[in-house]
Amino acid sequence: MQIKEIQEYAEIRAKARAYLCYIMGRTITDTIQNGDIHTVLAKLEKLNESVEKAEAIYALDASGTQMIQNISKNKKLSGVGKGVDRSDRAYFYRTVKEHRCTLTEPYPSDLSNTMVITASFPIYDEQDNLLCIICMDISMANILRMVSPSSVDSIFGKLSKLAYAAFSIALALVSLLLFVKGATAFLHFGIDLRAIDINEMFKATILLTLSLAIFDLVKAIFDEEVLGKEKKDGSGSGHQTMIRFLGSIVIALSIEALMLVFKFALTDPAQLEYAVLLISGVAVLLVSLSVYIKFNNPSDKSAQKKN
Repeated sequence: MQIKEIQEYAEIRAKARAYLCYIMGRTITDTIQNGDIHTVLAKLEKLNESVEKAEAIYALDASGTQMIQNISKNKKLSGVGKGVDRSDRAYFYRTVKEHRCTLTEPYPSDLSNTMVITASFPIYDEQDNLLCIICMDISMANILRMVSPSSVDSIFGKLSKLAYAAFSIALALVSLLLFVKGATAFLHFGIDLRAIDINEMFKATILLTLSLAIFDLVKAIFDEEVLGKEKKDGSGSGHQTMIRFLGSIVIALSIEALMLVFKFALTDPAQLEYAVLLISGVAVLLVSLSVYIKFNNPSDKSAQKKN
């Protein structure tokens, strides 16, 4: 399970809860007369048909013990679980405490060995006594498909991953070629120190620096867009690829500015003003990047809302 999918679930959790609670409430709730819950339990098969992607549906009594066997389209999950004590599960005690339909955080399922969420719907009698809790397990991938289809493995999502993977490979090859060219320009002098040409050394350094910047961009794109890894803390909610690439550019330009300072100091001191202008440009770019990260930091925004 990718961290990116867990983040997407956090964003659509309220919508998912509203959707599942509506479906459960519309399908199973009726006025309970004389504490008879058999009319509710009889509708669980219909609920299972209404939610095609549900893994398992079951009912808990007021003490948290499963009342019936699992209802599921999966033969491995169906017909088991009756009598199991689930009073220590979050979907039980949270539903009892909040007195309403709830939706859990993702957790690993003991039966299917996948990340699932559980929607739980309490049933009360006319005197507001808890009769049972109807629970529905749905896998993380399926809840994202149901509520936010474009966030999981839709056709566009798969094509986007393939495209980013292809661009990453192409840029990695470019980085490799620049590295080879820079290393060749640097090593062709051999061990004869007197044959070293300062200008050629500067050219090799430029090629190697550019190769490093492109490689860092490739790593950022592949980690975020293809593997779906979590963004690092402090990077803000802005696009991680752009932030890391601009950071690489700042580092590369800083190295180039330092090289120009030494080059012009040795060859043409009158040109030092151009090196100073490049250093000033790097400083402006660094300040701009810092401002961008600052104003796109979600922690700062939440702190401002609280104040």
